[in-house]
Order: sequence, then structure tokens, then C-alpha cells
Amino acid sequence: MTPRYLVNFDSDKLEKSICDLLVIGSGIAGLTAALQACGKYRTLLLTKSEVKESTTWYAQGGVATAVGEHDSPQLHFEDTILAGDGLCDPQAVKILVTEGPGRITDLIHLGAEFDRLGEEMRLTREGGHSLPRILHAGDATGSAIESTLVRVAKLCSGLQIKEHVFVVDLLDFDGRCIGAIIFEPSLGRFSICLAKAVILATGGAGQIYSVTTNPPISTGDGVAMAYRAGAEMMDMEFVQFHPTALDEAQNPRFLITEALRGEGAYLRDCKGNRFMAQVHPEAELAPRNVVVREMVKVMHDCKTDRVYLDATHIPLLKLKERFPTIWKRCQESGYDLSTDLIPVSPAAHFMIGGVKTDIYGRTSLSGLYASGEVAANGVHGANRLASNSLLEGLVFSKRIMDILEEKANEISQEDLLGIRMTYTYPRRPKDVKIEECRNLIQKTMMEDAGVTRSVVSLKRALKVMDSLKDILNMEFSLVEGFELQNMIMVAELICRSALMREESRGVHFREDFPQKDDAGWKKHIILKINHCHPR
Repeated sequence: MTPRYLVNFDSDKLEKSICDLLVIGSGIAGLTAALQACGKYRTLLLTKSEVKESTTWYAQGGVATAVGEHDSPQLHFEDTILAGDGLCDPQAVKILVTEGPGRITDLIHLGAEFDRLGEEMRLTREGGHSLPRILHAGDATGSAIESTLVRVAKLCSGLQIKEHVFVVDLLDFDGRCIGAIIFEPSLGRFSICLAKAVILATGGAGQIYSVTTNPPISTGDGVAMAYRAGAEMMDMEFVQFHPTALDEAQNPRFLITEALRGEGAYLRDCKGNRFMAQVHPEAELAPRNVVVREMVKVMHDCKTDRVYLDATHIPLLKLKERFPTIWKRCQESGYDLSTDLIPVSPAAHFMIGGVKTDIYGRTSLSGLYASGEVAANGVHGANRLASNSLLEGLVFSKRIMDILEEKANEISQEDLLGIRMTYTYPRRPKDVKIEECRNLIQKTMMEDAGVTRSVVSLKRALKVMDSLKDILNMEFSLVEGFELQNMIMVAELICRSALMREESRGVHFREDFPQKDDAGWKKHIILKINHCHPR
């Protein structure tokens, strides 16, 4: 049996704080929610690292929005639906594409700057898009947006931001989320934060793979804590791998934005042959799942673990001006983007599944909301369209705030302060080599639940996770221990879902079920603790 909480506690013996709104996470989804709450609610935003350290910061390509002269929300809708391979929620997608331009305008009013050609936005194209619609700030769009949001957030008098605080678990009482147990590693202290409403914006879980573009903080904490609290998970089998991460030993890998292929770069195999042109009408700009799957085939045929990105035919000045971050990073690794073929390989990039929500970010647990990568609202289906992720955080965090007032008033401050909770679970003492266990999870998931899966590989991965289950019964007092417990849980959820889905769809490819099966599997897999079912 999985313990409900990772630590034993008595709420009367822990220091308490209280707020109207608790936001967990400081990427685009968390900061957008916090800024929407500014002046309306006493808001506390917690982040496990520095406030800017998020997957948003590392996003290079840009944000997709229908603002071009020949573009429209309908075209954006059609591209998103097509990429999602039959599993997108049309209502959620319609909301994304129709409300997206307004959220971009809001962002610009806050001070965000995107590249322009004169008065017009300078748009680029990425995989799966039928025309250029990606707004960008050089090749560091995420950091430009994050910097803007952080700057404005620090001016909000009703918003308190606490860095280097780890949220261990969500608190639930009588079927409602009422806050969280938090750990401050610098003080070695646990405490409780009570809140009328909680927004999860904790990002993804790329670190459960040995090859990922995600920062070290992306250990799936939000998914794991929501799962333990009894919230429903959806689409956990769908993990998107980015085609072009710089192939070198470090983890996380340096991402080479899809926008470089949008500007004309090619993919070449070990013999120097361009291979995507024969596979898909859009060649290198096919949807990511198509590109990654073909790369895996090519690497297998070549008996190598890399292919090559060729930008040598793109003018030198354009490469330096449009992609300064990539130019510099390639130089640091000994490559000249204008003359060398750059070795690249797929890397775990985006968790499509997560905490199941409706179109207002509501989860199945009253008082708990989710937005951004941690959430699964159906907008991405089985394969996320490039650069829709930043837009998702902007749009759906705003929608949470549109309905929060009514829901937040369902419980009072007095009610919260009157609740006493205790939890005791028999913890088993055991020495754990955390880094060794973490490496085992990452290696197992990459080899057995990565781009390609099968019944044999998935059962092998689940056996490894089962062998680590005793770790869930331990009580840690360090962040790395809690992260390890969360990684075990999230890895198991991915493998269980992938084993259930006996077909290949979007980013989920089963070698033993290589075809898509709409008759049997055009539906979502919902997981709930001690229970799972297709629906």
C-alpha cells in the first residue's frame, strides 16, 4: 500500500501560515495565475528553486498564436487537432486558439518583447504548423517571457514569493484540498500552508529519463502529490521527445530549437543523406512524433545513437542574428553551426499527460486546480503541437482565475484554522543510495519506456519500479529523497498507462502494436490511486 503522505505529521505541532491562494510553481502557468490574482487575493507562490528556474526559462522556440495576416484561429485549431492524432478535446483546443491572441496582447502590455520586422511580428514556422505563426524573442523566448513575468510579479504587493521551498504533499480534508505540507531545506523545517484554493503549476517530469531537455527540478512532483491526494491522472503514457537535442553526455541536454528547421535546416543520417523528405510531405517540419520515430529507425540502421542537423546552407549572418544562443552553445561544444553537421538525438521534452482538469483548470479534487505542463486538459491529444505549451499556460491559468472567486469562498479562514489533521504510517528504516536509484530509474525509463515500448520492455520497467517501492515507505528530510519518491510514482504511472494502451498513437509507439486502433483506443486512460480504467 502506498502511504498517503510522504511524512508523518500532527498539524497542531507544525507552524502554520494561511492565504487565499497557494500557487505551486513559478513557470509561465504559475506566474500568470499569480499575476491574475494580484489585488484580489492574498497569494503565496512557492517554488523549489529560484523563481526563474523553470522549464519556461529554457523554452527556445517561441509561442504559437494566430496573429499573422494569413493565419486564423481556425487554421491553428486544425493544425493542433491534426497533430494530436485523434485524442484532442476540440473544446479545449478551440479555447486555446481563440483566447490565445488576447493572452499574448496581455503579455506584451506587461512588457514582453517579441522580434519584429518593422511594425509586424516576425513569425517563424515549426513542425506541424501549416504556416509561420511562432512569435519569438531570438532563440531565448522562454527566458524573455519568464523575466517579464518575474519582474511584474515582484511589484505586486498582495503576492508573496518564497524560493527554495519544497512542497512535499497536498493536504486534503473532507474531500477538499486545503493547502500543503512544505519543507524548507535551509532550515530543516516542515510547516503547513493552509489555503482556500491551490493551483498546481509544477511543470513536467523529464528527469525520470536519462536523456532530457528538462532542468534538474523537473521530477514530476506535482503529478505525484496530486495522485497521492486522490486526483485523477490522464494520458500519462504520452511523453513527447524533442527531435533535436545536442548529442553530448550532459543531462539535461541542450535543446536546438525546432525553429532552426523552420528556417531551413535539414536532418541527415550517418552517410550524410537527408531522410525526412521521403517520409512526410513537410519533411523536417513534420509533427514531432513522426520526426522522432524516423530518427530512431535511421539510428538503428546506422548502428549509432545520433543523426545530424545541417544548417550550413543558411546564411552565416542569419544564423548568428536569429539563433545567438544556439550559435554560442555549439561553439562551446566545438561545432561551427555554419560549417559543421551538428550531432543531435531525441530527448524527453514534454509530459503531455498529467493531472486531469476541465477547461477551467479544475481537477477531480475540490479546491485543487492545475495549469501548464502538469495538467492534462486534452488540448494536446496524443502529440503536442510545437510551441503550444507556453500558450497553454497563459490561457488556462487565466481561465482558472475567471472562476476562482465563487469557489474560493466555499471555505473560510476560520474553517481552515479549525481543522486538525494527523497522519502516522509505519516507516521502514533503510539506507538508500539516492543518486544510484535515480540513475536506475532514468536508465530504465529511457531504454524500456522511451520512444519505443513493448509489453516486454514495459513489464521489465515496472519490475524495476516495483523493486524500489520500499523507498515510498521511508521518511526523508531532504529534497532529493522526496524527489526520488515522486520519480518512482510518476515512472510507474507512465509505464502502467503505456502497458494498457495496446496501439500506437501520437508519441506512444508500441512495437508489438504498431498500428493505431481507433475502434478500441480512441479514448483516454484515467488513473486514480488504487484504481485505473479507460474512459
